Amino acid sequence: MEKPGNCLLVIFGASGDLTSKKLMPSLYKLYLQKLLPYKFAVLGVGRTQLGSEGFRNKMRQSLKGEDQNNIEDFLQLLYYCSIDTKSEQDYVVIKEELTNLDRLLGTEGNFLYYLATAPEMYGITATGLGSQGLQNQSKGEGWKRIIIEKPFGYDLNSALELNEKLLTIFNEEQIYRIDHYLGKETVQNVLVTRFSNGIFEPIWNRNYIHHVEITSGESIGVEGRGGYYETSGALRDMVQNHLLQLVGLVAMEPPSSLDSDSVRNERLKVFQSLRAIKPEDADKYIIRGQYTSSKIRGQNIPGYREEKDVKPESRTETYIAIKFFIDNWRWGGVPFYIRTGKRLPTSVTEIVIHFKSTPHKLFSGINNIHDSCNQLVLRIQPDEGILLKFGMKAPGSGLNVQNVGMTFHYSDLMNLYLPSPYERLLVDAMQGDSTLFARGDNVIECWKFIEPIFESWKNNPQFKLYGYPAGTWGPESADSLIEGDEFAWRYPCKNLTADDSFCEL
Repeated sequence: MEKPGNCLLVIFGASGDLTSKKLMPSLYKLYLQKLLPYKFAVLGVGRTQLGSEGFRNKMRQSLKGEDQNNIEDFLQLLYYCSIDTKSEQDYVVIKEELTNLDRLLGTEGNFLYYLATAPEMYGITATGLGSQGLQNQSKGEGWKRIIIEKPFGYDLNSALELNEKLLTIFNEEQIYRIDHYLGKETVQNVLVTRFSNGIFEPIWNRNYIHHVEITSGESIGVEGRGGYYETSGALRDMVQNHLLQLVGLVAMEPPSSLDSDSVRNERLKVFQSLRAIKPEDADKYIIRGQYTSSKIRGQNIPGYREEKDVKPESRTETYIAIKFFIDNWRWGGVPFYIRTGKRLPTSVTEIVIHFKSTPHKLFSGINNIHDSCNQLVLRIQPDEGILLKFGMKAPGSGLNVQNVGMTFHYSDLMNLYLPSPYERLLVDAMQGDSTLFARGDNVIECWKFIEPIFESWKNNPQFKLYGYPAGTWGPESADSLIEGDEFAWRYPCKNLTADDSFCEL
């Protein structure tokens, strides 16, 4: 990463958890790496009465686990002002603070606004900034950019409304919709693996690939956020943004160049090609589940309905598996499978490319050996790396075949620092590189794919919700989604209710 140009970072919701747990540690790491601009400061904005010294003290606590040698110098870059963020008139205070800091530090009128607030504040905050002309970037006024956290809308209509509201104030080029999954080093490596290796791209299509599988599992439950999760669920929380963005990277055509518009144009084409799941067919393509109580490593784990702020009769999904198709020339007829869930055996995110088996199963009748298909596993987290599985003759007489793997681990690259997603994305936004951010039309197309699923659940209250014991890989019925007798979900490790094995690549 290269050092960005001079700018001020304005964080709305500066007293909240996102700032303390993600943004400030990432900024401090960038400071230690000398990757913050030469002239730079953070202006925290919130309703809490803190003052600059109070804000610095609060952030000092959030950085307790970091290198303390340079922390005091870093904290001097932090400022704070308190306003009623719902009051349009109060934004004149922000304008005054930015004008003073810009003049003091010489940041050339370059302002980056980060909305680390509740989603209902996105439109209100943008309107407040617009009321003071803080979005203007005419010649000589410096650039202005705004970063918006997920969720971008609650459904298709609210996403359209929010997008329209933002575009009345900011240009699309100024809006950075952040998805921290796209900031992960191994997610970006999907592009490199595909487009820098001549051995993969020729077979990255319907002729050689049987199906594509994407898993994002979490071992934790709702962690005291039952009230939020009741209004979200796995489909909104993970599929609409994170997992569909991964699908876009896996399935996109080679871009003409690596500039942000070229890459995002190709992702958009994927989302536009997603075959809609008709409400009447939803039960054939979707399995949803909810974790139930279980015992893991001797500890009693409550079910979802026993969590705080969760309704006793809740039908919110904590697990979802979806089968769908991409109707274009490259992927016609190739099923894609995505699944995500809480209280699974481990926290893991990976992409698995399942290649077709050989046309003539030469070894299938020898010593009960069956031809198994090759797999390319792109592990996003943890134990980041790549695994290529193929058959090899076992030592000894006969033609006994066993599966082996060629594995690369990022941890094998000694002395290389892997930046966190927020480090990478903050620097990209300061530099004006929007490649790893979601564009408005991309987000809307993802909502268009998701919306019929919600409609099918709404119109059919009896749509099946399967229970699965905490610590297992979800409902057993999810196995029925995978086509073919030889194929099944890849299980990186066993169910924790029966086995305490670790999840290895």
